Amino acid sequence: MSEFSKIKTKLLAEQVEEDIYNYIIKTDLNVGDKLPNEFELAEKFGVGRSTIREAVKLLESDGILEVRRGSGTYVVNKMPKDIDPLGLSAIEDKMALAMDLADLRILLEPGIAEMAALNATEEDIKVLYELCDIIEEKIAKDENYIEYDIKFHTYVAKSSKNMVVEQLIPIIDTAVMMFVNVTHKQLTEETMMTHRAVVDAIAERDIVGAKTAMMMHMTYNRNLIKKLMKESKNQ
Repeated sequence: MSEFSKIKTKLLAEQVEEDIYNYIIKTDLNVGDKLPNEFELAEKFGVGRSTIREAVKLLESDGILEVRRGSGTYVVNKMPKDIDPLGLSAIEDKMALAMDLADLRILLEPGIAEMAALNATEEDIKVLYELCDIIEEKIAKDENYIEYDIKFHTYVAKSSKNMVVEQLIPIIDTAVMMFVNVTHKQLTEETMMTHRAVVDAIAERDIVGAKTAMMMHMTYNRNLIKKLMKESKNQ
């Protein structure tokens, strides 16, 4: 195989890796669920079985999939390593972890929203409103919106224009994904309302409003996790 062909195959496998990961997220496959077989995946994504095998290997190295000889390919994690830099997905008590992440977000994100109200550009604000629209549209259609929820919080952080905050984005991303996985999207109305309130305040350069709206968003999240923890203990 020529060097060009090798590069082309690698790039195709990386694209299919992303396609398979998006498929896992959008179809709400859970940890422990089995993926369709190699032939079905090749047919679904319009590529050869060798490309599927390479993509699966990449997802294995990312800790998303596990190939069990004679059994099939299984989802073992839904959080790629690049958005889980601290390895938090390895913690078994997901509910307790979600609570600790909620507490951390309460410490961080209202202040980040405050900085965004001071420093966001008009283009930043436009993108934030577009993300609100996409999330609301997906919720209305009962589609998976987690990818755009993560993008929303990422963009608020980027809009702060603080170099250190930008380094914290992977932790924020981890927290958003962990919350949605634990709560199974139970706060859709509150999410839409508070997201838009945050962006309205940023657009108005209202630092107190942005901080308050984000605190309200975080409080809804924390209260739900607390409720689910109590219900779990009473079962």
